[in-house]
Amino acid sequence: MSKKLMIPVKKNDRLTVEVIDLTHEGMGVAKVDGFPLFIENALPGERVQIHVIKVLKKFAFAKVVEYETKSPHRVESADVSLMRTGIAPFMHLEYPQQIQFKRQQIVNVMERIAKMPEVEVLESIGMQTPYKYRNKAQIPVRMINGVLETGFYRKNSHHLVPLEDYYIQDPQIDEAILITRDVLRKLAIEAYNEEHNTGDIKHIVVRKGHYTNELMIILVTRTSRLPKVEKIVAEILAKLPETQSIMQNINEKVTNVILGNKNKVLHGKATIKDHLMGNAFNISPQSFYQVNTEMAEILYKKAIDLAQLTEQDIVIDAYCGIGTIGQSFAKRVKHVYGVEIVPEAIEDAKVNAVENGIENTTYVAGPAEIVMQKWVDEGIEPTVIFVDPPRKGLAESFIRSSVEVQPERIVYISCNAATFARDVAIYKELGYELSEVTPVDLFPQTHHVECVGLLTRK
Repeated sequence: MSKKLMIPVKKNDRLTVEVIDLTHEGMGVAKVDGFPLFIENALPGERVQIHVIKVLKKFAFAKVVEYETKSPHRVESADVSLMRTGIAPFMHLEYPQQIQFKRQQIVNVMERIAKMPEVEVLESIGMQTPYKYRNKAQIPVRMINGVLETGFYRKNSHHLVPLEDYYIQDPQIDEAILITRDVLRKLAIEAYNEEHNTGDIKHIVVRKGHYTNELMIILVTRTSRLPKVEKIVAEILAKLPETQSIMQNINEKVTNVILGNKNKVLHGKATIKDHLMGNAFNISPQSFYQVNTEMAEILYKKAIDLAQLTEQDIVIDAYCGIGTIGQSFAKRVKHVYGVEIVPEAIEDAKVNAVENGIENTTYVAGPAEIVMQKWVDEGIEPTVIFVDPPRKGLAESFIRSSVEVQPERIVYISCNAATFARDVAIYKELGYELSEVTPVDLFPQTHHVECVGLLTRK
């Protein structure tokens, strides 16, 4: 009998099922004869009537037709559009349950991937106000029925859902998006067409200083030509006179990458400022800067506490970005060496160090694993290493180079629990012990969670 005949459901089936779990991305899980069904907007403990919409070899997707029973943890006011676009896929689940769920994700990977069930995963540190926190938005601009629209793509599609309230963004950022959208409409600027690679505006990107309230609006264009540019700037400033920076970013490539490499100042400055951990930072269009400033400070304080820093410590700040975490503790250690692959970020880090009166930092642009090996070869002997890599985690060559210099402590900040678990398992083989992990929720209402752990040389 073929596997296809063994699948117990088929497209368009109507069934009643019990939801038993949530996927990593927030879909309800039910099973029919052991066969998984993934159901949008369904929570564990709910009994639902469903319509099967897609059947694959190992699982199927379904949507809810009717709720027979609902979870006591359901948020009835959840906006389905924000869930379907992936902006806030967990907003139907009460926040205390969200952070419990995220902690359990880390427990799971520590057992399954790291094979380290003995490591304690502490309670998640959550936000007091878990919405309106993002200090950055990247919003696509497209034509729908002849009207220029801003919104977000429905998950796994190129279908733009027009939105005005993004829920998790600073309200002033939402306002700036709508004002810019209306200006572009008024001046008949053409939105980008993916299919034909035509049009003028691809994205509107807005950044805001959490403490300074400085605002940057970035118009991402398909070519260097932006029609009616003077009128666009004048109209935006008439409505948002407090805007410190209006930039044009030119992205001529047909790509999913939002920002190109060329920036042009249309008004004001090329950067805005914000404060983090008592230091000032210049933020340019491409700068990596944590999107949740309030929780980033909690994360960094936790990381610094774990590091047990002294005046004699020599610290490597890998994946340093614009220098935020390294400069937070630079004045309490002997020296900080920072590495980052984005050259512009390194230039920002150097400027930030000067402006913050920090003289004991060295910043180098390049891949962390290559620069790390270079420092090993030069005889630099760090006592502490901070790592805060992208979602893909650490290259094994970086892990081995970092172990070669035998730091006493390695503080690992991660935005991907699975790669964190993979990497700490390698560190364990090489003689570094992970004592505990703390989840910190920088991304409420989404499935993303940061965590931080301390590795100590045995």
